[in-house]
Amino acid sequence: MRTILDLLQIPRFSDLILLTNPDYANLQVDSIEISETPDISFYIPEKTFLLTTAMIYREDQSKIFELIDSLQEKNAAGLGIKVGRFIDEIEQQVIDYANEKQFPIVQIPISIPLGSLLHQMLNLLWDKQTEQLNYALDIQRRFSNMLVNDVSIARFISDFGRLINTPVILVDPYQRVHAASKHFSKTTKPAEYYIDQLKLEDPNFVNKKEGSTLIKDLDQKTFLVSYFSVEPNHYFPHSLVILNPEKIPYPVSNFALEQAALVLSFMLYKNQKIQESYDVLKTDFLTRMIEIQQAPNQEPRDWLDSGATYGLVKARHYRIVYVACQQKEQHYSKIRYQEEVSQLGFNWLSDKLEHHIKDVTLFKVKDTAHYVILVQHKQENPENILTAVATDLFDRLEIQLRFGIGTIYDAIDDIAKSYIEAKTAFEEMQLLSTVPLTYQYQQKGMRSLFEKMGPSDITYFCEITLKDLAYPKEASLIELRKTLKYYLDFHCEIARTAKALFVHRNTIKYRIDQCNEIIGKNIHDSGVSLDLRLALELSEEDNL
Repeated sequence: MRTILDLLQIPRFSDLILLTNPDYANLQVDSIEISETPDISFYIPEKTFLLTTAMIYREDQSKIFELIDSLQEKNAAGLGIKVGRFIDEIEQQVIDYANEKQFPIVQIPISIPLGSLLHQMLNLLWDKQTEQLNYALDIQRRFSNMLVNDVSIARFISDFGRLINTPVILVDPYQRVHAASKHFSKTTKPAEYYIDQLKLEDPNFVNKKEGSTLIKDLDQKTFLVSYFSVEPNHYFPHSLVILNPEKIPYPVSNFALEQAALVLSFMLYKNQKIQESYDVLKTDFLTRMIEIQQAPNQEPRDWLDSGATYGLVKARHYRIVYVACQQKEQHYSKIRYQEEVSQLGFNWLSDKLEHHIKDVTLFKVKDTAHYVILVQHKQENPENILTAVATDLFDRLEIQLRFGIGTIYDAIDDIAKSYIEAKTAFEEMQLLSTVPLTYQYQQKGMRSLFEKMGPSDITYFCEITLKDLAYPKEASLIELRKTLKYYLDFHCEIARTAKALFVHRNTIKYRIDQCNEIIGKNIHDSGVSLDLRLALELSEEDNL
């Protein structure tokens, strides 16, 4: 980047005189133009240094005020006025007005032709831009070779920081430091300190294409940081953060930094696709294992041997946790957003759970955005760990994870059972009025067979099966019902029933005979006995 001040410091332009405050001459110059027309601002690009003889202003230099206003509105870099041909000198009122507007005015002597000055300045600018372009392409080629040679992200950031001679940090979508240059090994504060400072000043920086802001260093002095979006993902990009970008040596340009960010995005994308290919293989293995374990009459298989590549180990406890991400409503219809959210949740759990749960491994569920966690070895209070990890992710990205937890089994051949239970728990959790983060599978008894029946249907079944013993009011019938329940619970053993009720054996025989008469069926028949058990269970709450 060249400024008016930079140009005036070059020896060949030593005859040019800056008439206004030097602080106003730091505007970037991208082009040089010559014109004598008052409306030239409509036809020049921004950041132009305009050269003129001020011919049309020789009678009244105060009209230059309008030219200054129009050029400043166009974001021009400055105005160069040649003296000695049409005007002998630039009046003080013009200089004062330019200072008031903080717009640089340069005096050009009569000895310098404007055409020659134009070509000299343009050649200088073009040479600089060509050099910066070539350097940026060299950086692209160098880093592209690193991409081809499968260099790690950490190595890339380290080399890039050394190349531009200033600290560099790569921040992941979770706003964590993914990699940092070697500069931080020489400081008392890690790279995370500076990212925390950046988040305080600009909490949304990871979602911006590029930008810059001031943060505080260890001595509480402000300094500049710039950041560029690195986009292997569309909705959740990485960010390349550069500290003290103004100290980057020539000829590194903004374009060179953008090229580095572009190559870095390809590297991250490549790594992401490699990981996804591996995840597909894991998914296929999980799908095949569950299908085979559910099929009848299957020969035992050595799942530990075939699944060792995917993290399966020999253990005494196996449990499946079914996981899904809750989407933001405004993005429900955006498939790409849903895919990125699911991948971020999967990566987050893969990274975090291994620090809390022994021998844990994750699988994606085929044809869904869901995944499962296979917990191997007994884990106390897994709900607490899952809740803490999910809360941390939500605080960072507002992505909500929810978990259905299956039962523990002691054999790897029963993983399919735990999977079905975990998925069932997750589906039941979604029906609750207040959906929790975790939900444990509940074993279902006989009553679950009647959950979808109406109260009248259940009452009818109980009354037709138990007759007067279904909902008794008399003390004698209540006692008979109680005896029948104990008798069936003790598998029709008279002695155990008598002992439990503290009565004589003959009393039990008498009561059971009475029950047979009331019900009108042989209660020792297996089919009748099952119906009686169901009816007693379903009508029990009405007698409490």
